Amino acid sequence: MLQEFKSFIAKGNVMDMAVGIIIGAAFTAIVKSLVDDLINPIVGLFTGGADFTNKFIVLGGDGTAFASLAAAREAGASVFAYGAFLMAVFNFLIIAWVVFMLVKAVNRAKESAVREEAAAEPAAPAGPSELDVLLEIRDSLKR
Repeated sequence: MLQEFKSFIAKGNVMDMAVGIIIGAAFTAIVKSLVDDLINPIVGLFTGGADFTNKFIVLGGDGTAFASLAAAREAGASVFAYGAFLMAVFNFLIIAWVVFMLVKAVNRAKESAVREEAAAEPAAPAGPSELDVLLEIRDSLKR
């Protein structure tokens, strides 16, 4: 069983997947920082600093008003936190857009590299033209 496990771990696709997960986790931190620290403040300038994370409705309860979502949750109130959900969707759309743009840029760079490789490869030597072949056949028939 140990030998079978070693064989499984040593397979290339398992190692590739592990590397992909590790790089993906690191990339997630970079994208999250990009969104939180750079893009959201710029969006906040255009939306007047709109932050919906503190928008909620207390479900049931005794009619107590809470100053914040955190206070309502701390008190154990049942809350419908629609603002946090809206901000999560908004952040997802921003992150998806950033990832889309990054993938698009990487694909463009790959295509450019492929085109450069194709241009750098020497052209295949041109074979004889149809006329050359016909002349060669004519000459061989004359002999």
